[in-house]
Amino acid sequence: MRCRNRVAGMLMMFALPLTAAAATGAWSASVSGPNLGARGSWLITPALKAPSAAPGVISQVNWRYTLSQPAPSGLVVRLCASQRCVELDGASGMTRGLANVDAADTLHLAFGFQGQGALPPGLRVISSEVTVNYQ
Repeated sequence: MRCRNRVAGMLMMFALPLTAAAATGAWSASVSGPNLGARGSWLITPALKAPSAAPGVISQVNWRYTLSQPAPSGLVVRLCASQRCVELDGASGMTRGLANVDAADTLHLAFGFQGQGALPPGLRVISSEVTVNYQ
């Protein structure tokens, strides 16, 4: 019995440093714009960046964007870091597509429209928001 307690105590002692090293955190940012007026080109939001130091790498990103009008056909939206983009599948959700990117990297949402024809007048991005979880 005494030996079993000693072994359990030693295992706990070895596990503590590993748990402490796995620190996690999160940051959020939101921006408005751009105006969306043409098909065939990409328009990006202003920078979405950590308000303070974010030591670590991204584990997942939650996003949400709001348009001034319902999305016209052909809308493609990507969430981009400096070296990688991931295509988003709706106006809100979660992705692990930027996993292992530096958590302090600046992000942008990029909006593009496939096809031809005019977009509705006054179409713009009212808000774009991200919450970046990192470890």
